[in-house]
Amino acid sequence: MKLNDHIKLWNHVFIKVMDVRHKRMEKDGELRDYRLPSSAFLYTVRGSARVWLDQRIHSVERFHILHGGKGMSLNIAAEDELEYYMILYKAILALPARKEIVQLLERENPFQDQYAFPPHNPLSLHNKVELLEQEWRQMTGLGKLHVRAIFHQFVYDLLGQMHRQGIRPLKPDPVLQAAEYIREHFSKPLTLESIAEELECSAGHLSRLFKHKMHTSPIHYLGQVRADRAMELLMQTDATLQEIAENVGYPDAHSLSRSFKKYKGLSPVHFKKERQHHARYQDLPLSMAKYALQQSPSAHYTDTDYQYQNNVEGDLFMHGRIKITAMTMLLCLSLLLGACANSPAAGGGTKAEPAKTVAETGNNQPKDNGQPEAVQSKTRTVSTLMGDVEVPADPQRVVSDQYMGHLLKLGIIPVGVRTFMLNEAWLDQSGISKEILAGIEDLGGFPMNLEKLTYLEPDLIIGSIEKNIEDYKKIGTTVFLPYWEGLSTAGPLDKFRRISEIFGKQEVAEQWIAEYEGKVVEARKSIEGIIKEGETVSIVQVANKSLYVLAAEGGNYGSSTIYQMLKLPPTEKALNMKEGFENISLELLPEYTGDHIFVYGAKDEGASDVLDSELWKGLPAVQKGQVYMYGSFDEKGDEFVMEDPYSLEMQLDSIVKLLLAKKNQ
Repeated sequence: MKLNDHIKLWNHVFIKVMDVRHKRMEKDGELRDYRLPSSAFLYTVRGSARVWLDQRIHSVERFHILHGGKGMSLNIAAEDELEYYMILYKAILALPARKEIVQLLERENPFQDQYAFPPHNPLSLHNKVELLEQEWRQMTGLGKLHVRAIFHQFVYDLLGQMHRQGIRPLKPDPVLQAAEYIREHFSKPLTLESIAEELECSAGHLSRLFKHKMHTSPIHYLGQVRADRAMELLMQTDATLQEIAENVGYPDAHSLSRSFKKYKGLSPVHFKKERQHHARYQDLPLSMAKYALQQSPSAHYTDTDYQYQNNVEGDLFMHGRIKITAMTMLLCLSLLLGACANSPAAGGGTKAEPAKTVAETGNNQPKDNGQPEAVQSKTRTVSTLMGDVEVPADPQRVVSDQYMGHLLKLGIIPVGVRTFMLNEAWLDQSGISKEILAGIEDLGGFPMNLEKLTYLEPDLIIGSIEKNIEDYKKIGTTVFLPYWEGLSTAGPLDKFRRISEIFGKQEVAEQWIAEYEGKVVEARKSIEGIIKEGETVSIVQVANKSLYVLAAEGGNYGSSTIYQMLKLPPTEKALNMKEGFENISLELLPEYTGDHIFVYGAKDEGASDVLDSELWKGLPAVQKGQVYMYGSFDEKGDEFVMEDPYSLEMQLDSIVKLLLAKKNQ
């Protein structure tokens, strides 16, 4: 951060000194897991110690200055007798503030920065800190005024020394901080706003960063953490559902059961019964579960930290996989005999056939000697963002953490996908049989459950998150195809084409695209005249009490259907957005809205704060009744979340119906 920007922000905030402490710690003394209640300076004046701010360790001696932001975890291990001062303060932006100051604070926020260094002129700082602590103890009105004055002198001196010494603060990772805070406080009634307040950032900014990095919302992550803890308590204790609910942050057993089923796919009672009967192997894929009692893998997977714990070096689970292959020989021979009288497995074909099961879609059938025989001898080269990858020409056991709808539209039945894919809105209307869908293994969230993934023995894995690719590569051939690129997405038709190229099914993709574009042409004709010439359209998303405006390109949540397919005219703001969306304050909304407004998330928590506001009601589009609420918000899912062919067909139908309904009013 530039010094001038740093100074500018200090000049635009109101500083409240929260506490000034003078502490001494004996040799080998410790301070553990102290969560900073506000921004803080730590100034050591005697001794030495190791100091952790979050996960960063600093070796400090006398006259060492450290700074950390609210919510950071502070740990101190004194190596000698340690003496230090701690100054806790809060920076509040003075209102009204210019737009550029608000944006600068959100982008940079020096009050959350982390830095540690020995100043060249320590006694100057020491004198101010000592005087500051003395005045703080006076606790008089005049003394408090003097405290603020001394604190500003301390900051002025400090910034000057930082600049001269070339000290560059470290930006904290609010996503990691938020995830850690959620894991520590999941039993409390957390909200996005309370989490953001602890980290001193806006709820919208935190939500955007969290979704970009974790590919889920903070509240969804909270639900996952609670469900994981509830699962542990169900397995390890005889606590009642009400007791577990209260322990993990739910008011009652009903709320726990509803949430647990959402994240784990079954009720807590059902889960516990299954665990009691199949305690040693219920986590394995269905096709492998009956053989689990005969094998002991050399590594295991922990759901909560997504890390392998290996006891030996070498290929992951190689020992366990050899045993599995040998033990499943009889089953596979039986399947081979049955396959001789039937057509090829549906996994690599162009038509999904209900009679096929997950076991039948495999392409590695054992020979009599127990060694796998590769049915596919041909390969093809696919270009990816991580380089060229040689893949099977006709893969039979495909796993993907995204793109299930794309695969099924191409006639490819994956053997495993991410949990979310199995609960999408379009499934009931896709015409795909329940038998086929039931045969697709649930592999959890991001990253996919590596243990289950290993047992499935995929011949091709499609991963959409770069940080997970190396783990997937250890298990099988992996293609990296990102769903989001920065804060934008590729066009939905381009996505479908990219998927088809991996499998050499471009003709199948182009056939569907041609049919879909024909439907789009008809849709445009049906809505002609609703958006009059010269009028513009904007798309507003209300999520977790935050406000977003979607871009003309690169957005999601139906924006491609509205802008790219139906060719509804975007506003200048939407056209000029560098990313797929912008997070804005309510006060800026009039600058972004057009003559017609599509609202996604109208039933979301906190949406009423926007939709019931006088500012919203005063918008021209609202006063003219040219507002269109869309997106479903029930347990059946929402077709506007994904952009696979099935979802696109449903989106087109939904948006056209909205416009025609308004036309006929």
